[in-house]
Amino acid sequence: MTAQPQTNQTIVHVMRHGEVYNPEGILYGRLPGFHLSERGREQAQTVADALADHDITQVFASPLQRAQETATPIAESHGLTIITDDELIEAGNQFEGLKVSVGDGALRQPKHWAKLRDPFTPSWGEPYLQIAHRMLGVVDIARERAEGHEAVIVSHQLPVVTLRRYLEGKRLWHDPRKRQCSLASLTSLIYEGEALVDLVYSEPAGASDPKVTGA
Repeated sequence: MTAQPQTNQTIVHVMRHGEVYNPEGILYGRLPGFHLSERGREQAQTVADALADHDITQVFASPLQRAQETATPIAESHGLTIITDDELIEAGNQFEGLKVSVGDGALRQPKHWAKLRDPFTPSWGEPYLQIAHRMLGVVDIARERAEGHEAVIVSHQLPVVTLRRYLEGKRLWHDPRKRQCSLASLTSLIYEGEALVDLVYSEPAGASDPKVTGA
């Protein structure tokens, strides 16, 4: 069940976009033109239906097409305009446009191994701490604008996971194969005033495999 606010509470639902049409299985990152698959559109609508009776007053989304398409049915069901925020964009990654599944593609090529020298920052992309800070900045804006109500923020798997780990006080580097952040999932942040008092994870559109690259 998706979290709903009590008196004097504000909830910010941080959502991962739905499934993307990606027949080549590449890591598409910030590349333009990657839109939701038919299943992804169904996932977005499922979450919109699950949130239909919620007191949503703000909808934010990454500028990337898949996030905008995921946010659209939620915004439309509440008569809202999507607020596009560049800080919600996918993490920067030097493997963008390549296949990076374990035992496949770029990771088998020696010319790319130097990019893997530091998994803790990481060396192949945008620093985890930077991701956490930019995501939290948008969460704070959404919380303030939706005070006493609810807001939805649509972003991407790594930014959502990094934000959650930061808020839970966990180390930011992690095994991506063990992420709890299914397609179209909600990480609902529950606030009393400015204080985060709870975090509820839910999968209105069902579970998906974190090991599937490009999902």
